[in-house]
Amino acid sequence: MVGVDLLPAQIVQSGRLELAMESGETEKLKAASLGNNGLILYRRLAGKKDDQLELIKIDTALKETWKGYITLGKNVGLLRVQHTDELFFLLFRDRSFIGGDFQIVGVNHRNGAYVLYTIKNLIPFNPTEFLITKQGALIGGYFNYRPIILYYNFKQQRSKVLPGFFNEPGELDQLKSYPDGSVDIIVSAKNYEKRRSLWIRNYDSLGDLIKTTILKPEEGKNLIFGRSVKLPNGEQIVAGVYGRFSDYSRGIFVAGINPVGEYAIVYYNFAQLQNFFSYMKARRQKRIKDRIERKTIRGKKVKFNYRFIIHDIIPYQNQFIMTGEAFYPHYIYPTQMFSGYRYNPTSVAMPGSYFNPRLRNDVIFDGYQYTHAVVIGFDNNGKVRWDNSFEINDVKTMQLEQFVKIKPEKDRIVLMYLFQNTLRAKIIHDAEVLEGKTQDPVKTNFNNETEDIQGLENEQLDYWYDDYFFAYGVQRLKHESGRARRVFFINKITYK
Repeated sequence: MVGVDLLPAQIVQSGRLELAMESGETEKLKAASLGNNGLILYRRLAGKKDDQLELIKIDTALKETWKGYITLGKNVGLLRVQHTDELFFLLFRDRSFIGGDFQIVGVNHRNGAYVLYTIKNLIPFNPTEFLITKQGALIGGYFNYRPIILYYNFKQQRSKVLPGFFNEPGELDQLKSYPDGSVDIIVSAKNYEKRRSLWIRNYDSLGDLIKTTILKPEEGKNLIFGRSVKLPNGEQIVAGVYGRFSDYSRGIFVAGINPVGEYAIVYYNFAQLQNFFSYMKARRQKRIKDRIERKTIRGKKVKFNYRFIIHDIIPYQNQFIMTGEAFYPHYIYPTQMFSGYRYNPTSVAMPGSYFNPRLRNDVIFDGYQYTHAVVIGFDNNGKVRWDNSFEINDVKTMQLEQFVKIKPEKDRIVLMYLFQNTLRAKIIHDAEVLEGKTQDPVKTNFNNETEDIQGLENEQLDYWYDDYFFAYGVQRLKHESGRARRVFFINKITYK
């Protein structure tokens, strides 16, 4: 009998597109998934009188199918993008005055034809969310720290502010649409008892309020952040993080809501999760688990406080998967100078502000440092079945975003992220680790070229279609002869 050697699982980069960029070219292309229809690339090109929005359609074989341009006024800024099966939507706003009007451009990604909608805006709010529904678009944001949602109906070409908002300060946690055109909006805010709760409002396809459900935590807890998903029987699952205070999470919660609005909440302290701390080195993980065991034996509560952001709730094999990432804000001391003031353009805590470097206690926000991603599986009753984690090395960003991408497959779950030109992946099956962390550089077209890590710009990893991801960004490539070139790249990626 002949033995068969099993090949280890590996990241497969099955295709690559390169577009040459001049050394001084600053307008970077961005890429957005169209699912099975391919990708769309877009960027703004400056002109003397007007600007141009360049659009390039790429198919799943990474071949260009069409290219087009849309004229933009100098005062029009691009805010968000979304797509449906047929159209790619871009949200713009006139920046020439406070509370400028919005524009939505819908591009047919099969041929590049587009339609323009202008939305009058009477409230000077700061938009942060953009969602396309069956019949319209929702633009969410804040006015004086209060959530506000503007609904625009494409057929009627009319807009209105959705009822139920604009009253108290709060945070928009989720805007989620469904095939019938209805929308769920989750807001986190303090109730009359000063405990942070979740307001879940359901609207029909015309933006009319159908139902409001308020999830209230038990005494001593705050529901910090939540995401939801609806079941075919009309029930709803809401999961997120809770804490003693509103900034730090102590664990996760899962709530089941029936069609009439009755609900039950189950809480899980981070210490109750089997693999929450498995991202740590073995010695540190053992110390943590020993501490948990000692306190549990003495009947004391185990408290761990994390800054934690929830990303998705994904239906998967008669259960649900919740994903999230732990992080902490990182600060640095300003460079000491003998006198005067120094401007720091990278400080997002106080943008455009000045500080006195002679004050030694001054600190500057230096980005969000990620520690690990967590994946948790639970059933319809909110009972946690398993959990797993994935260490995130060295990642620090100025904006909170989902870094680790998760792709559930038939018999496994792929976790992957991109940082400094390296793809890092881990394969799990529930609580079991099928394949430990692997690392692969983003491949180029030529073996005699190397990537200049210092020349990386805007690198991103995102979902594409079926089992595929795509990575993109700007690279500076050095040939062994010493010549260098700068390219925008897209790599097609899967895990085999």
